[in-house]
Amino acid sequence: MGRSRRTIPEELLLLALDPATGTTAQPQSLDLGLAGAQLVELALAGRIAPDGDRIAVVSPRPTGDPTLDCALELLRRRGAPVRAVHWIGGPRLGLRQTYLSHLERCGMVHAVAGQMCGVLPTTRYQATETAISREIKARLDTAIRTGVPPDPRTAALAALAHAVGLGKHLYPGNEGRSSRSRLRDLIRHDPMGGLVAHAVMDVQNGAVVQPRRNPAQAGRQAGPGARSAPEPARGVPAQPHRGSMARVVAH
Repeated sequence: MGRSRRTIPEELLLLALDPATGTTAQPQSLDLGLAGAQLVELALAGRIAPDGDRIAVVSPRPTGDPTLDCALELLRRRGAPVRAVHWIGGPRLGLRQTYLSHLERCGMVHAVAGQMCGVLPTTRYQATETAISREIKARLDTAIRTGVPPDPRTAALAALAHAVGLGKHLYPGNEGRSSRSRLRDLIRHDPMGGLVAHAVMDVQNGAVVQPRRNPAQAGRQAGPGARSAPEPARGVPAQPHRGSMARVVAH
């Protein structure tokens, strides 16, 4: 995978950055969105493919992007297709910081050190290449305004932006209501983006379906008259993991 093109996780993060404050909008759901954006990027690179509501590795060949290749290797080690909600809902320690640091190395943002309440160290990230952020936003604007089906990358980016709640950040107020509605509608134009976006929203809403056991088998294990407790969904925390982002200010 060439590095001449920005990845969907990078673009999603640039969309979320507030140019005035240097903070990221919707930080908790954004962490989930970045994990989902990695899946979309790997699918576009031909490394994974949807298998129902699961994700299957179809080619373990590295992409050349270290962060994506780490995700690809973790998926490969599962040995079997993994449900999108389980993957996205799993802990992603430092994923947002990884991408912020990458954008800083690329010169697209610069870190500004500060303090919260005069004590806690914080780091804000100001965009340096604002033209890039404007170009990304313009692609969404065009898709919303014209109604022409966007390319798969833009459709997936729109689906993820809606899923993590960036609509009010990108199109605020009553005047942005119709644009937010059209942003949501773009989710139908990319099957993989739609699958991942719905998984992101399911994790946020706590609507992850837990795996079922065979009732007869559960009864034999529990014994006569005993109630079997529901089996917890593997890899999905009770609440979305916020990651180790103590130094990044998030509002």
